[in-house]
Amino acid sequence: MSESATPIPDEVVELVRNARAITVFTGAGMSAESGIATFRGSGDDSLWGRFDPMMLASVDGWEADRALVWGWYAWRMGQLSGVEPNAGHHALAELANDRSVEVVTQNVDDLHERAGSTVVSHLHGNLVATRCSVCRAPYDGPVTRPEISDDADLDALRVEPPVCASCGGAVRPGVVWFGEMLPERDWDNAVESFAHTDLVLVIGTSGIVYPAAGLPERAAARGVPIIEINPDPSGVGTVTIKSTAATALPALVAALGPRSEA
Repeated sequence: MSESATPIPDEVVELVRNARAITVFTGAGMSAESGIATFRGSGDDSLWGRFDPMMLASVDGWEADRALVWGWYAWRMGQLSGVEPNAGHHALAELANDRSVEVVTQNVDDLHERAGSTVVSHLHGNLVATRCSVCRAPYDGPVTRPEISDDADLDALRVEPPVCASCGGAVRPGVVWFGEMLPERDWDNAVESFAHTDLVLVIGTSGIVYPAAGLPERAAARGVPIIEINPDPSGVGTVTIKSTAATALPALVAALGPRSEA
């Protein structure tokens, strides 16, 4: 059967239909079909297959070469502005029309919000939520993006970061770098969501980045069903759909049909 005809098991339909509160845990695979490169894919298809993470995604890298780090993230912001939420993002927003659905994402893009999801916790930050690296004041000014091809070398990425109007500090991207603490509010909201949910959907994540990857395990430990949607399942699911988000989620919403009134 072709991927476009991915069947949704009756068990999955009933679990979603009967759930009072659903927590959706998403990773890079959720956004891959929008054209955003994953970090831990294979070879040159992954961002870390092309760039050194410790040079571009760490405090040490930032202190060593702020123009390179800022330029790389500004380039990624430009890529993000040129893509749209895929059918999976829109299906999740539709699912929340008549159900309690909270999204907890490891992604730093804003595609969930642009698709219409309103309850979203960003565990690894938000690429476009730029802020001062010193006083943490939000920055909403212009961002100069390097005009380069996707295969350009690192030197072509260098762009000096903007300066904070409040304190004069360098503006940084709103992401969590290696070794940094996760954003407290988003983490607390995620923990609360997993503590009270009665169904978890795990979508497009390798399940290897902790502490975020431990959240579904907390729900599973108290007997909550886990539905995993992933072309390459991680094994976390009690039920697995071997498919992509953009294929399986619209099929799931269609299988649910209109929700009957109580």
